[in-house]
Amino acid sequence: MRSKPENGSEISLLPLVEEFFSLQGEGYHTGKAAYFIRIGGCDVGCSWCDSRFSWNPDIHPMVETDDIINRVLKSGADSVVVTGGEPLMWNLDYLCKKLRKNNISTFIETSGAYPLSGKWDWICLSPKKNMPPVAGICAVANELKVIVQDNSDFDWAEIYRPLVNDKCRLFLQPEWSRFEHIIPEIVEYVKNNPHWRISLQVHKYMHIP
Repeated sequence: MRSKPENGSEISLLPLVEEFFSLQGEGYHTGKAAYFIRIGGCDVGCSWCDSRFSWNPDIHPMVETDDIINRVLKSGADSVVVTGGEPLMWNLDYLCKKLRKNNISTFIETSGAYPLSGKWDWICLSPKKNMPPVAGICAVANELKVIVQDNSDFDWAEIYRPLVNDKCRLFLQPEWSRFEHIIPEIVEYVKNNPHWRISLQVHKYMHIP
């Protein structure tokens, strides 16, 4: 049984769930080509999670970060999106250092439940009620993306709006299985609160990873 991941020291091995070159399907950078690195491990436990297969890091192989980076370079991608699971369960300093050394832009999708590691060109913060973000990450987020499953999530989103910086982009995203039910509510909310925009999971409509 692999020990619980730690983010306190720089590491060159990561539990790789999957990696692929595709298009960003959500949020501010929707439609942009990027190389995706999905890292195993998550204890946030969202009931609607569409990547539960990534939760247990023990079932995913520990892979040399340099090997992953070599595949990124071969793909021709100019940016990498690190996602999970919850990628900040692992120290990402080494990964970011190597990517940036090769002029690859670094993006992360995180709940913020663990301390930030790595240097990022873009931080997408998606806070979850199960494990709220740790102190400090809200102030450096470039994008706040709140998943809306029911009307209570609007209140949750507004808790975090004043905590992010003035340049942070604000998005409300319908939870996929509740799309038909909740999207009218989100549309009305954005009309009445225009500082928010709607994020859709367009990669699911395009049937791409």
